[in-house]
Amino acid sequence: MNTQHAPEGAPAPADSPHLRVLAQFVKELSFRNAMGASAQAYDIQPNIDMGVEVKSRPMGGQGDAVEVDLCINVHAKRQDTPMFMVDLVYTGLFQFMNVRPDDVEPLIWIECPRLLFPFSRQILAEVTREGGYPPLLINPIDFTPLYWAELRDRQARGDVPLAGAPGTSAASGF
Repeated sequence: MNTQHAPEGAPAPADSPHLRVLAQFVKELSFRNAMGASAQAYDIQPNIDMGVEVKSRPMGGQGDAVEVDLCINVHAKRQDTPMFMVDLVYTGLFQFMNVRPDDVEPLIWIECPRLLFPFSRQILAEVTREGGYPPLLINPIDFTPLYWAELRDRQARGDVPLAGAPGTSAASGF
């Protein structure tokens, strides 16, 4: 993709490639407070098991927009006792303008989740804080290795490219 920048203060050329964020929203949110916030919640650091998955599907009559879901699942335990579980699906609706077809797939699987992540992170921090625990602060995620790993897996299986299959996903456990 061409990454030339317009001079400072000048508008970008109308035909330059760009990504438009049409909407973003919480699609699903579930918080299960198994332990119930108690003084014990602050005693020791819990074991956190987190999974991240990215899903996409074309939207619009002509498929000119793409809906991207950033799915984050968190399970916190103290030894074998569950403390809380959070399942969040944060969704964005994106449109690609003047983007070469070869560049669309990396944008869907790397840039779109990167744009959604800070909002997802904030929601997870707030919901755990409201559940009576210290806010859950997730380190930033680099979606590039997730994309390349999923692409290698799909090619090894002989599947179609990620952007070419509606409802496809890339996942990783952390």
